Amino acid sequence: MSTPIRNVSPWTRQEQIKRLLWSMVYVFLFRPSFHNWYGFRAWLLKLFGAKLGTNVRIRRRVKIEIPWNLHIGNDVSIGDEAILYSLGLITIGDRSFLSQYAHLCAGTHDHEDPNYPLLRPPITIGTDCWIAADAFVGPGVTIGNRSVVGARSSVFADLPEGMICVGNPAKPVKPRLLRSVETA
Repeated sequence: MSTPIRNVSPWTRQEQIKRLLWSMVYVFLFRPSFHNWYGFRAWLLKLFGAKLGTNVRIRRRVKIEIPWNLHIGNDVSIGDEAILYSLGLITIGDRSFLSQYAHLCAGTHDHEDPNYPLLRPPITIGTDCWIAADAFVGPGVTIGNRSVVGARSSVFADLPEGMICVGNPAKPVKPRLLRSVETA
C-alpha cells in the first residue's frame, strides 16, 4: 500500500502573491530593459528584497526565481541566460563572475519522504570566484574564495578556496595562481 502524495504548496499566500508580482515585473520590465541598464535591474531586484552591493551587473536575460533570496556583493557580474533558482538563499561574494548559462539551484526535494517535500539549502559563492559557462552548482554547496568552476562542470559538494575545479562531479585539479598586475 503506497502513501498518498499530498499536493500542498510550500509557499504561504503572501509568498505566492510576491512571486506572482515578481513574475510580472520580470516579464514586463526586467527582461525587456536595455542591455546596459544594470542600475534599473538592480533597483527592481532591491524593490523585491534582494540585497545587492554596488556595481552589480546582471544581464537582462538572467532568470531569477525569488529575488528576496539573493545576497550579491560588490562588483559582481552575471551573464546572459544564467539561472539563479533561489528557492533558498543564494549568496555571491564580491568580485565574482557567473558566465552565460551558469545555473545555481538552491532547491531540491526530500527523496526519502514519499511526499517529496521541498528543501531549500543555501548556496554560497565566495569572493573573487568565477563560475564558468554552463556550470551547475547544486543545493547546499559552498564554493571557496578565489576558486574557478570550469565550463560545463557540475558541483554537488563544497569546493575549497583557491582552486580550479572541473568535471562532473567537479573536483579540484590545480591551485589558481594569480599573476601580479602592474599599474601604470
